[in-house]
Order: sequence, then C-alpha cells, then structure tokens
Amino acid sequence: MNYTVKKLSNLAGISVRAIHYYDEIGLLKPSAIKENGYRVYSDQELTKLQQILFFRELEFPLEKIKQIMQATEFDSLQALNDQRSLLELKKKRLEHLLLTIDKTINSLKGGESMSNDDKFSVFNDPTYQKYKDEVEQRWGQTQAYKQSKERANKMTKADWERIKNESEDIYKQFTAQFKSGVSTDSSGVQVQVERFYQHLRNFYDLSYKMFKNLGQMYVDDPSFRDFYEKRANGLAVFMRDALAIYANEHEQKA
Repeated sequence: MNYTVKKLSNLAGISVRAIHYYDEIGLLKPSAIKENGYRVYSDQELTKLQQILFFRELEFPLEKIKQIMQATEFDSLQALNDQRSLLELKKKRLEHLLLTIDKTINSLKGGESMSNDDKFSVFNDPTYQKYKDEVEQRWGQTQAYKQSKERANKMTKADWERIKNESEDIYKQFTAQFKSGVSTDSSGVQVQVERFYQHLRNFYDLSYKMFKNLGQMYVDDPSFRDFYEKRANGLAVFMRDALAIYANEHEQKA
C-alpha cells in the first residue's frame, strides 16, 4: 500500500512539515513523486520512518540519525534490538522521575519529608548514565567506521604487514603483563595502552571517550570478549580497566 504525505502524517502522528523536512535533508525520501508533485511512500519507507522515530524517542538529533542509518554497516534488525534495550533503560529512568515527583508532592503537602539525596538521586542515577554511555557505545563510532574504511583502502600491503605485526605484539605484551599480575595502572601497562591507542589511530581519529567505550565493549560484546579470553581468562576485564585509566587521565588533562 502506498501513502501520501497526508496519510503518512496521520498514520505516524507527525506533521506534514516534518515529513517534507525529512525528504529535504535526505533522511526519508519518497519511493516516487507523481506528476502532480505528490510524494508517495511505500511500506519500505514506513519501516524506515518507524526506525527514525525510535531514534527520536532516544533523543538522537536528525543529523546523527541520518549518519547512522546511511552507514554501510547499518543493520536494521540489530538496531531494533539495541533500541529496545535502550528504551528499557529510559523507561526505568522515567519511572524513577515519576516516583521522585510523587514523593516531592507528598512532602510539600505535609507528608513524609525528603532528604536532599532523595530529591536529587534521580539526576545522578547510574542507570541513566549507563543509558547515555550505551548510546555512545552502540552508535557513537559510526563515523569512525567510515573513516576506518577510507584509510584502510589507501593502505599498501607493507602497511598492512606492519600494522598486523604491531597489533599481535601489543596483544602479546598485554597478555604477558596480565599473567604476571601487574596492576592496570602500572607504568608498564600504561605504556602499552598508549601504544595501543596510537595503533588504533592508524584507522580513525579516536577520542579518549571512544577509547574507553571500546574497552567496555571488550567485556560486553561476546565476540570481543572471546577474542581476549582465549588468550587468558580475565584479560578482557584487564584491558577494559587499563584503557579506562588511560582515558580518564588524559580526559582530565584535555
């Protein structure tokens, strides 16, 4: 079934102007434009619009949504699964906000008083921080992926051989340090972390925050975790903690 802008507006609950604007910025193009100039949208565009609206519910700006959805590695099904997880976290935050409001109203009416910690705990809720970090971790590196592909395409066979050897040596050094029992904040480990950070910059411009998120992925993502755990049981957590120390220290200096 095909939809005009008006029908799509009524169906999705967004304004006609918004649909026109999505077309103008290249976020949601119609499947066809009739001779009279009317835009027509098919089921394929409706599916895309639904995904856009999920991102909007997660407070993504339109330019960021466009960047994510037009990336070559974008997977609609995976994005929906990720969006569901993020919305669950957002739901918990909203429930906390509502509870805090109810308690505040009750307190103002002469009921049970609230401590200052109770008044502001929702705004320092680690669940919400986890939500924001998860957003950054899931989709914050889309541009980095594109940049990585562009740089990789320009590399010579010699470049790849050098990077491969360097990468393997870095992993060997980390594994040896972990097995030796040294602390993640030791100078020797942090030297390797610095080396690893510069190594990754061969592929894309890496912020300290992205570097820290990458370390967290080594624990959270099964494929990353397995890669490190095959080398040594517990190495993934070691890597995460070592990268976090490095990133936090350099963010403070920036």
